[in-house]
Amino acid sequence: MALNYIWIAFFLIAFVVALLRLLGYFFRDFLLEYTGLIFDQSDLNVFADIMQSTFDMSEVGFKISIGLTGVMTLWLGIMKIGETGGMVNLIARATSPFFTALFPSIPKGHPVFGSMIMNFSANMLGLDNAATPLGLKAMGQLQELNTNKEEASDAQIMFLVLNTSGLTLIPISIMADRAVLGAANPADVFIPILLATFCSTLVGILVTSIIQKINLIKLRVIIPIAMLLIVVSGLVTFIVSLNDDNKKVYSSMISGIILFSVICSFVGLAWRKKINVYDTFIEGAKEGFNVAIKIIPFLIGILVAIGVFRASGALDLVMGALRWIFNLFVEDVRFVDALPVALIKPLSGGGARGVMTDIVTAYGVDDFRGQLASIFRGSTETTFYVLAVYFGSVGIKNTRYAVGAGLVADLA
Repeated sequence: MALNYIWIAFFLIAFVVALLRLLGYFFRDFLLEYTGLIFDQSDLNVFADIMQSTFDMSEVGFKISIGLTGVMTLWLGIMKIGETGGMVNLIARATSPFFTALFPSIPKGHPVFGSMIMNFSANMLGLDNAATPLGLKAMGQLQELNTNKEEASDAQIMFLVLNTSGLTLIPISIMADRAVLGAANPADVFIPILLATFCSTLVGILVTSIIQKINLIKLRVIIPIAMLLIVVSGLVTFIVSLNDDNKKVYSSMISGIILFSVICSFVGLAWRKKINVYDTFIEGAKEGFNVAIKIIPFLIGILVAIGVFRASGALDLVMGALRWIFNLFVEDVRFVDALPVALIKPLSGGGARGVMTDIVTAYGVDDFRGQLASIFRGSTETTFYVLAVYFGSVGIKNTRYAVGAGLVADLA
């Protein structure tokens, strides 16, 4: 629903801004004399530019969607191997002690733990198609334990916050989009996204635990968080200590090693279990084509709306205002150009993809702003969408503090 209003607003605001520009052109001499505002030929052509943008962005959206077919086919095939070979289940067993400490109200050994951990594992590995049904199943099981069927329980809120904080080990869709858009190294945002989602998940856990009065001073909680913190801190310290050229080289090398090691572990575990790895890959790869085709109308819809908003000059006004505000505190405000992705991601994944594509098209996929837009998109989940779908599936009407806790994690 929120995206519906945003989409409508893009068109209506663009029309008003374009109309004011056109009127300004016809009264340009008067306005220049009394206000200092300058209007030129570009203001006369604004509506023609808007219409041209609708055609251009429709073409861009279609080309990107078709281009995604190959990359999505590859990665969904690989992920199917990991799922069938038992990697998701292996991660679930390894993380079980940690997650049981976060849900003290759930009886030990309850089947919901299996569904939740499988859902978290699927999300971390980028298995969106598997994660959603597992998440809905877990929410249904949590609802069975919920004494007030119309109000979200503490366990349900913790589950939702962990989902929306979006801890990601392999940002498949981001890397796929960057590959299609011509990135020199599509995986160069892998480490930043890992760091960002680690921080958002940690903050989400802390905030929700404080509200729920959950004691996190337990070895089964402290040890895994401390281990992750040591690894993340060591990684950041090492990368920061390098000069600019070596940062790029070593970041690419580390990303490549980690990603290819994951692929090989998927294949190796499946082979060890005597699974037909190639046939499993083909089964998963078939889903890639369907995913790429399905996003065409969504991507074109948001890209056209953004294109209209940009061509009218409305986006320049918004960005100009943000730059002015942030310039009061910092000198380098290039990050402002990527902020729209961060603002729209909690509302819509498709919208965030469209905004990221627009920014990359405008500035370049390997430009700082293009990279930052990719990182913003991969740094959190679609908070409002997840809450609506998961809570809606079990009839929860009072979400309590779930939205607030989720947005704090997004902000982190």
